Amino acid sequence: MSSAATATAATTTATAKSGKTLVRVVWTLRILLALFFALASALPKLLALPAATTVFDAIGWGHWFMYLTGLVELAGAVGLLVRRLAGPAATALIVFLAFAFLTQLTAMHGENAGTPFLFMAPLAVIAWNRRAETAELLSRRR
Repeated sequence: MSSAATATAATTTATAKSGKTLVRVVWTLRILLALFFALASALPKLLALPAATTVFDAIGWGHWFMYLTGLVELAGAVGLLVRRLAGPAATALIVFLAFAFLTQLTAMHGENAGTPFLFMAPLAVIAWNRRAETAELLSRRR
């Protein structure tokens, strides 16, 4: 085997390994974020736990908004686990968190306002990684 062929084979192997690593990282992010949104965020709202009702009472939109928020979070969590929906779900959750940020700035006087950004970054990685499927999904709808 020539040195050029050996170098090409080594590059191909390295690229394949880094591709597998990226797939694993993105899957891990999808699973962890889905667990967070379903269990730590949506569930307290859907069960109307005191910690959630206190926050939504402070917002002043009533408990219907708390239940709606919980359903949106749960739908996003499920979407993150479905291969074809992971990109759109991540994008929708980023928009959702942007509104959560604005709500925390206004209704909660800035308390914990930076928290949504901690989740936006890994969601952006997922959305970027699944952008081809998202574009394909959107082009089918036309």
